[in-house]
Amino acid sequence: MKPPAAGLTRSLSLLAVLAAVGLLPWLSGRDPALSVLRARSAEQEPTREALDAVRRDLGLDGGPLSLLGGWAAGLVRGDLGTSWVSGADVGPSVLAGLQVSLALMGAALGVAVLLGVTLVAPVPVRGRASAGAGAAMLAAVPEFLLATVGLLVCGVWLGWLPTSGWEGPSSMVLPAVALGVPAGGLLGRLVADALPAVLEERWVELWRGAGVSRARISAAAVRRVLPPLVPQFGMAAVGLTGGAVAVETVFAVPGIGRTALGAAKSQDLPLLQGTVLALLLLGLVAGALSTLVRRRLLGPALRDASLALPPPLPARVRPAVPLSLAALLTTVVGWGLLRDPYAVDTAVRLAPPSWAHPLGTDGLGRDVLARLGHGAASTAGTAVAVCLLGLLLSLTLGFLPGVAAGAADIANALPPVIVGILVAAVSGPGAGGAALAVALISWPPLAAHAAALVQEVRASGFLTAQRAIGAPPSWILTRHVLPAVAAPVARHALLRLPGIALALASLGFLGLGAQPPAPEWGLLLDESRAYVERAPWAALSPAIALALLAGLAVSGAAYAQGVTRTTGRRRDLEA
Repeated sequence: MKPPAAGLTRSLSLLAVLAAVGLLPWLSGRDPALSVLRARSAEQEPTREALDAVRRDLGLDGGPLSLLGGWAAGLVRGDLGTSWVSGADVGPSVLAGLQVSLALMGAALGVAVLLGVTLVAPVPVRGRASAGAGAAMLAAVPEFLLATVGLLVCGVWLGWLPTSGWEGPSSMVLPAVALGVPAGGLLGRLVADALPAVLEERWVELWRGAGVSRARISAAAVRRVLPPLVPQFGMAAVGLTGGAVAVETVFAVPGIGRTALGAAKSQDLPLLQGTVLALLLLGLVAGALSTLVRRRLLGPALRDASLALPPPLPARVRPAVPLSLAALLTTVVGWGLLRDPYAVDTAVRLAPPSWAHPLGTDGLGRDVLARLGHGAASTAGTAVAVCLLGLLLSLTLGFLPGVAAGAADIANALPPVIVGILVAAVSGPGAGGAALAVALISWPPLAAHAAALVQEVRASGFLTAQRAIGAPPSWILTRHVLPAVAAPVARHALLRLPGIALALASLGFLGLGAQPPAPEWGLLLDESRAYVERAPWAALSPAIALALLAGLAVSGAAYAQGVTRTTGRRRDLEA
């Protein structure tokens, strides 16, 4: 697809999102005048006269199209409008929140890169990647739980760092660690997954024979695997900026994500439109920079169709790893299913683990093991369904790079909470709406990965040779292109599985997902966060379950890939 198609898709997606945000008060069915009146003065009675005065002041009588037109006209003049609640100009508020979030993003990305380097460093020594269970577990750590634990330990108990606000570099340490650890686990695993195949290439053997140092070979190998992964780093940076709503809420950081959430709750439409527009523009800039960096890394090889893709090299995984994780999860879930998740016993509130309650009880005296077991199907099942949908969509859009690049930049820039609010405005809060919201924004990283791989496969030398000997397009697609693209993207999708579960949990944490008393893992994390200092077992149980699920998904897939490859080699030898 030609480059203008990507620009057209970006423009249409941008207009669609801004229009949907502008229609939020009417989509929700709530009276925006009432929301604004309560935000301005909670004590004032919502009389008809007071509401009519608010409508006249805000220009609500003209309807949504009039408001959108007025906002667009002001945007052309560089005016983002005036806040409906505070009466202040929106521009300075958006700029201040964006500056805070960009600083936090830079610090979090630094933590992620350091952790990623730590995970990747052993690969050149061994020549093979591990099963990836450890990295997947790090990627599955709930950010808001990590933020809460860091706040209690380093801020309250030890008094080393500030616990709230934004006063200087020390204020960003704990939020940056909370955001950077899961991102570092994800990015480090992606690089470690692609590196072993490169280390098996012929040029590495020649360089070793010529006496080139291991450090230089490792640096060249990392540069070799980075091009299809560069968009993931750009998307991670944008996600750290707009998707940090829960962490910003825990530490009271005045970032743009928290600003957007407050504007959405109070239906402060001009401020919400300004924050969303800033996030979308940030996503477009990050996407453009990622494209430029990737083209620079590839050089003329992409243009001259002289790329050579490394052969897939599965990790060496012992079956004991996935089997142990599966046995542990099955035992815990099966044991929990035998118990009542809704039985309330206030006499044993926040009881520690015991034989009667192996994982303790929550704030209402409900058995944590029972709620963990009964919530496994809804949490894991929904996350797997959303992950599969994202995988299929990404593989399809991978062959339409113009559409994928344009729509992915916009969808990736939207925080899950904003999409959750828009979906909840139409369908109401619930598990189904949360799943739809996460599905709408979970596909861009996979689609970008697939599009980058498809582009490199199409520019490879062996594919040119296949066309020259008259191989039909269907043969090239099924025997060469799809196998080269589907395997790494599927492993990437499995690595994203805990992130999808955490996005669902974040929406539940903000009241937009599953509703109480449902035993959903995100709700368990939310309900236990208030007393994590007194009863950490209630919060750690779902967090550890998410980590085990991530480790099982990644190590199981790696083991299955290794078995398939070994079986294929045996068949080739027998033939």
